[in-house]
Amino acid sequence: MQKFEIEGHEPSLLPDGTWKLVWSDEFDGTELDRSKWDFRLNFWGRRYQTFTDQAVELDGLSNVKLHIIEKDGQFYSSQLQTGALSFDKPSERDPSPSGRTGFWPLGTIDKPKFMHRYGYYEVRCKFQSQPGWWSAFWLQSPSIGTTFDPAYSGVEVDIMECFKRDGEVTSGNIYGGYGRNFRQEARVHYKMETPYEDWHRFGVDWSKDGYVFYCDGKVTARSSAPVSKVEQFILLTTECEGYRSGNMDQPSEVLKNGIILPDCFAVDYVRVFDRTER
Repeated sequence: MQKFEIEGHEPSLLPDGTWKLVWSDEFDGTELDRSKWDFRLNFWGRRYQTFTDQAVELDGLSNVKLHIIEKDGQFYSSQLQTGALSFDKPSERDPSPSGRTGFWPLGTIDKPKFMHRYGYYEVRCKFQSQPGWWSAFWLQSPSIGTTFDPAYSGVEVDIMECFKRDGEVTSGNIYGGYGRNFRQEARVHYKMETPYEDWHRFGVDWSKDGYVFYCDGKVTARSSAPVSKVEQFILLTTECEGYRSGNMDQPSEVLKNGIILPDCFAVDYVRVFDRTER
């Protein structure tokens, strides 16, 4: 790995080769740059109650903090994205040509802030300290799962997911869709070599030949299929446990019985690089 210096900020760690920076957010200032990020507030065609646009803070020290917040016994956290999954938006309830309403037609699809194909995607982050919620850095296609071939409808690339506080993370979870005929690839659980409480860098080198995943400059996973050939957007997300299963209106027992607030998932930067060699 090699360092890529950014004046006034921490350097990136990049695979060998020649790279150019094509997109980044250093989270300078005190306000989220809405020209780069939107909030993900919907999930599977409906407003998802635990997703909020009220839990993000820029600390003035070039970090964005995604907090978990509590109100009246319910817990909320934020999900940032540079694009959107097309079928997340609730239907506007106009009848389809067949006269039916419901999931179709899709709600208004917003123009993405940033979409890209191939390159190196990197985050420098510090994890949440409390149990009961998790954090992730990943890529997704607006049309994932809409064709039989993920190369043309895109994939989910989970560069980093952190569910635990014991130093274990996962990388390389690749999905070509979410139905029974799709499967995950290169899902790897591993322990970080430096303390959980430290700042960590995670990245993926996405090329036409596959994906190589990195943690703090070391390879953690590889995958050669399925490889997306379409542009995808970036997500920087947190989520509260408990609301996806069982009673959909209740947080997990861990959240209800013991989380100590405040707590946050902090991010120093997100950067995207392209190779320049031919």
